[in-house]
Amino acid sequence: MRDSSHIEQVERWAEYVRENPQEWKSKVKLFLDSQILIARRFYKKLAETPEGLEKIKELREIRINGKIGSKLG
Repeated sequence: MRDSSHIEQVERWAEYVRENPQEWKSKVKLFLDSQILIARRFYKKLAETPEGLEKIKELREIRINGKIGSKLG
């Protein structure tokens, strides 16, 4: 179980979201957009490696079928 400081932080965040709907959305959007850009760069570089396309196919298979423990490692 999480300690009380975690619960307090969640409650503070929920209050902030309620009181500042536009502000928090813009902050989260920046974060999510950056994560998408990083992922795209990763896949582009991975595709340029000798086994990259095969790894990408395996990752997609995992995502689609929920398989874990593939030959990625």
